[in-house]
Amino acid sequence: MAYQMIVLDLDGTLTNRDKIITPRTKEALMKAQEQGKTVVLASGRPTYGIMPLAKELKLEEYGGFILSFNGGIIINCRTMETVFQRQLPIESNAGIIHLAEHHRVNILTYEKDWIVVSDPEDEYAVKESVINHLPLHQVNMMDYVKFQVPKFLMLDDGDYLAMVEPKVKAVLGKNFSVYRSEPYFLEILPKGVDKAQSLARLLESLNLKKEEMIACGDGYNDLSMIEFAGLGVAMENAVLPVRNAADYITLSNNDDGIAHVVEKFMLS
Repeated sequence: MAYQMIVLDLDGTLTNRDKIITPRTKEALMKAQEQGKTVVLASGRPTYGIMPLAKELKLEEYGGFILSFNGGIIINCRTMETVFQRQLPIESNAGIIHLAEHHRVNILTYEKDWIVVSDPEDEYAVKESVINHLPLHQVNMMDYVKFQVPKFLMLDDGDYLAMVEPKVKAVLGKNFSVYRSEPYFLEILPKGVDKAQSLARLLESLNLKKEEMIACGDGYNDLSMIEFAGLGVAMENAVLPVRNAADYITLSNNDDGIAHVVEKFMLS
């Protein structure tokens, strides 16, 4: 079966160590779109943080899609229509913020075109700000976050978050998706929100089968879509569980791994 769609994580996958799309990778993706293939950018980043790459790849011209917040929002780049959106219930905010305080980890979320955070000098909060080109605003999270948000991020050293993660999962239970997108980022999203489940919704709306889809990633939050896709691709630099789950392992994000996949599996 011919592959009609390629889904790309961004950091560590589509972009190299300098957070840019290399010329060869860009050329391959533009050729694929010219042949009628659909490109989907699927990331834990907020929508604002994905949009510059979507514009660089001309997704608005070719009818590509953005999955932001790990699938919490799906946007049709041609029409800018929100195809799907699911946010955390307001009544869950205080409990999640309390968990962060209890475990003594920093926590952030998103409002409009900025990031709200309890400690803006935290090195991992600064990373999130730099990646997404969004400013940090320090607030008292418990007092301030009285509105619906797409997700929370708990932030700390990876070894410590590895101990915190199961405790947070145990408290929040089955009504939330809790996983790490990076060793130092613990994501808390609504139940039923991960890249695979959102891609299933997108495929249905486009009348495509998962067997027609390639999904490429490197991080823990890419595992679900790599297991779900017709062809699940791990980057050479991917974490071990992603490499083990993949149907194919490509070159690293610094060696045009995505260009290699597109040229091998999509370009006629």
